[in-house]
Amino acid sequence: MAETGFRLDQPRDPSRRRLPRPRGGRETFGRFAEEFARFMGTPRFLGGMTVLIVLWVLWNLPGGPDRPRFDEYPFIFLTLVLSLQASYAAPLILLAQNRQEARDRVQQEQDRQASAQSHADMEFLAREVASLRLGMGEVATRDFLRSELRDLVEELDRRREDDPAEG
Repeated sequence: MAETGFRLDQPRDPSRRRLPRPRGGRETFGRFAEEFARFMGTPRFLGGMTVLIVLWVLWNLPGGPDRPRFDEYPFIFLTLVLSLQASYAAPLILLAQNRQEARDRVQQEQDRQASAQSHADMEFLAREVASLRLGMGEVATRDFLRSELRDLVEELDRRREDDPAEG
């Protein structure tokens, strides 16, 4: 029996890989999926697909001029091509939607944290304004001091008038 390099009665080494890893990783593929999904939603793509299908149907119509047709039967090959396109497009679109949902979730969490911080800041400022109002009630104002000084001056003037020996 030929030697194959491994034995069937022993488990394989899990660190050994058969296929090389794709370059770029998940982020590169995710960005590709988003670009693909974004392109499939454009009028350019829809117009191009419409033109392609119309040309395909016109070229392969039975009863047209004699020419080689690549889809002789009632457009079975066209159906196969469109199904193949849909089978690849659907998972790519779902992947793009999942990535967008994850970004939206992160953005929503950041917005929630910013809102909570703003709310805490507003509460702090409201407490500070309230404490300033309370403190201002205990502070003598300029008008109050003027009136007190005026009263003192009038009292001193009255005392001088009542007691001429002092002045």
